[in-house]
Amino acid sequence: MSEQVVEATTVANDPASDRPQTLAWRRRLRHARRDWWTIAAVGLLLTLAALAFAGEALGIIPDPYATSPKQALRGPSADHWFGTDELGRDLFARVITGGRISIATAAVVVVASAAIGIPLGLLAGYLSGLIDVVIMRIVDIILAFPAILLALGLLTVLGQGFFTATIAVTVVSVPGFARLMRASVLSEKERDYVLASRSMGARPVRIMVGTLLPNCVAPVIVQAGFIATWAVLLEASLSFLGLGAKPPQPSWGEMLSTSKAFLYRAPWYGIFPGIALTLSVLAFFALGDAAQRRFGRGKQSLF
Repeated sequence: MSEQVVEATTVANDPASDRPQTLAWRRRLRHARRDWWTIAAVGLLLTLAALAFAGEALGIIPDPYATSPKQALRGPSADHWFGTDELGRDLFARVITGGRISIATAAVVVVASAAIGIPLGLLAGYLSGLIDVVIMRIVDIILAFPAILLALGLLTVLGQGFFTATIAVTVVSVPGFARLMRASVLSEKERDYVLASRSMGARPVRIMVGTLLPNCVAPVIVQAGFIATWAVLLEASLSFLGLGAKPPQPSWGEMLSTSKAFLYRAPWYGIFPGIALTLSVLAFFALGDAAQRRFGRGKQSLF
């Protein structure tokens, strides 16, 4: 008995016994170093979201709507980190607040387009036949138009504003999820586990939702990151053309459009919104790239 106690104590005190745990931590650290780009992207988006939605209420950023004509087009300073615009409004506050539009657009578009596109692709891929033909022809009609032109046409009918711009971006984003889900279902529905469920008398709805969907969701998660990137860019393009959020609500695209008139007099007016838009797009793209590496099926992405 004493020999077993001594042996157990020796193993516990032996540095080699901690080697598996040490190696595991080293692998995690190595993976974190290799994935620093994703960590930085998540940190940037979380910081931007926190400042954009709570910064003004907490007093971290000044009022983005407060005007001061005497301070118009002032350069970056201790009082105004990004300078001021043509009405003397603080550009730092407006750039940060403009992040609400981009983040909200990305979130709403991804959720809404996935909620529409995934069921359509699931039905088209599993049921085939006439349902597949009808759904995919509608998707092909949407894809036949350039995204920006289709969004402009929808905004012409629906009117200007953040809500209608989000609807337009959602409509042009649905085909990405629908076609990707259909392709995944077509490659999975003839596998043994699906045939086994069918032979056991499972209903089509149960097979689609309980069997196929969990095994086809990986490429859809990858697609979500790239759809978010696409949504931010398209919303900024619509705002640049004056069809996005209505002034005085700050939007990066609208600020870039307005800054054209002050390009030489106040170059900072367009530089800082442009940097914010670029970093946000890169951050969303990094999340999509990380999902692609994680799930290993991102090569099916349509964007």
